[in-house]
Amino acid sequence: MRAIALLLLLLCVSGVARAAHHELVFLDTDIGDDIDDAFALTLLLQSPKVELLGVSTAFGNTQLRAQLASRLLDANGRSGIPVGTGIASPSRTTFTQRKWAEGASQTKFVDGLDLLTKTIQAHPGKVTLIAIGPLTNIGALIDRDPETFRKLKRVVIMGGSVYKGYRGKSSTSPDAEYNIKMDAAAAQKLFNSGVPLNVMPLDSTILPLDATNAGKIYGQPAAFAAALKELAAEWTASTGNPTPILYDVMAVGSVVKPNVCPLTPMHLDVDLQGYTRPGPGTPNVNVCLQAKESRFYKLLQKRLAHSPAQSTESTR
Repeated sequence: MRAIALLLLLLCVSGVARAAHHELVFLDTDIGDDIDDAFALTLLLQSPKVELLGVSTAFGNTQLRAQLASRLLDANGRSGIPVGTGIASPSRTTFTQRKWAEGASQTKFVDGLDLLTKTIQAHPGKVTLIAIGPLTNIGALIDRDPETFRKLKRVVIMGGSVYKGYRGKSSTSPDAEYNIKMDAAAAQKLFNSGVPLNVMPLDSTILPLDATNAGKIYGQPAAFAAALKELAAEWTASTGNPTPILYDVMAVGSVVKPNVCPLTPMHLDVDLQGYTRPGPGTPNVNVCLQAKESRFYKLLQKRLAHSPAQSTESTR
């Protein structure tokens, strides 16, 4: 009996030690317009050293976005992760993955800001918030409960444009990047919050998923792979674009494997036109100006192209 008790104690301690090395993450996403959010969420779910504590949806039709996120969680065998609807707003973008989202079994969700607040309070100083959409929810939480917001370990965003814009390596000047531009006032609040902030701007996130890499992912015998394939097909049918650009996936990748996007301390100011301008002053952010692209694609293949089936949930 003593031996069994000792063994159980050792297993318990081992489990605690493993959990201590996990990155606790909360995701805020505008999933459903572009396709990269779906890949970003799936990469989180297929990364064993990351524990996703919750998802909130941002901007536009946050109810339909929550339905899409919950169905994608199901396809990854992770239906127990809570999803909350963030602040809805007018949006001029097209919800390209509407049909798939409308097939979700879950249609009732908690309030996204309440979910984020309670998650931070339950794990003070330990939660990394990854924000891959317009920052409306983030700005609202800073206004509502700045004390709780300051208990985040850090925030990681896909957003901004420092030296290069949407034309990528051929750019000669920055652009007003979408996630910042859609709620520049909220972005200003985040950049001035004092919470450690890692920024993945256009400079390092224009990362196309070519047909070869896409085929390796979609060909996996897993429900998540079938889901990504179907979502990408809906996105392509809506946009006419066959090649996803994995902007948001780099924000997740930088948390899963930091060496895919080395960071440089900088001072960035956000103006109301949505530009993130470098300038003098104490650094307020860490910015990835150039991705290690080969490492990024290797990470993507390792996590999404070599994973066993996680669920038998039909993607209808």
